[in-house]
Amino acid sequence: MTVPDIFDFKAVRRHRNRAARLQHTVTPILDAAAGILLDRLDDVARQFTSALDIGGRGLIATALAERNIPVVSLDSAPDQARQAPPPALCADMDTLPFAPHSFDLVIANLALHWVNDLPGIFSQIRHALRPDGLFLASMPILPTLRPLRNALDNAELALCDGVSPRVSPLPTQQSCVTLLQRAGFALPVVDHESLDLRYRSLRALMADLRAAGENNALTLRTRTTAPRMLFAAAAAELESNAEGHFAMPLHMAILSGWAPDPSQPKAATPGQFDTNLNDVFTPTSPKG
Repeated sequence: MTVPDIFDFKAVRRHRNRAARLQHTVTPILDAAAGILLDRLDDVARQFTSALDIGGRGLIATALAERNIPVVSLDSAPDQARQAPPPALCADMDTLPFAPHSFDLVIANLALHWVNDLPGIFSQIRHALRPDGLFLASMPILPTLRPLRNALDNAELALCDGVSPRVSPLPTQQSCVTLLQRAGFALPVVDHESLDLRYRSLRALMADLRAAGENNALTLRTRTTAPRMLFAAAAAELESNAEGHFAMPLHMAILSGWAPDPSQPKAATPGQFDTNLNDVFTPTSPKG
């Protein structure tokens, strides 16, 4: 099956390289997202001996090292790879350069949404894990950036005959569940977290997206200069809130799944239980 060419990897790499110099301006957001993922890791009662950090911007690898977990970092941008303590590799995230059963922990924080072949990378991660190894990830999901997309679309429709793709597509929480199941992970869990982000201007929002390396990198993005009034019109729609700021929450799916292993608990099959519910619950006598 042909993988759709959704993202321009040269643009993704260029944006992430630039973000390595700017991301200190969005450190509170990145730290908060990383903290949610690391809290989930700390709830797991086991010691990991070999971890892979995918796209962690140096934050995840440093936190794992502080927990005495040996870690290898991987990023598609060389300047981002240098943010992490060694060993760190620079390689496309679509193809993991690791042998099967190399790690007992793979963790990816806000990175996999730039991968064209999500089912493929999930399958590769499962094969890179040892039996009973843990995959833990966070992914931005819809409706993240929906107000921005709507404002840009409305402004461009008012100025032009159509709209151009300016905001990346994002998965839903349910599609993240499907990805884990399709890749063959055992005990898959996906839940939702959000960061309540608010901005006083479109300019401030665009500056944060740039500092996080989240600029438009769609293959089908327009290469021409945007209409002169496009961003002013979009800003007017977003900034019309009488409170002087607009909400742009970051919605995240928090995913966890385990590489299959015979020692893991199995779901009960229909008819496995032989206890009659009538023997457990006794009718309550009416009061009178």
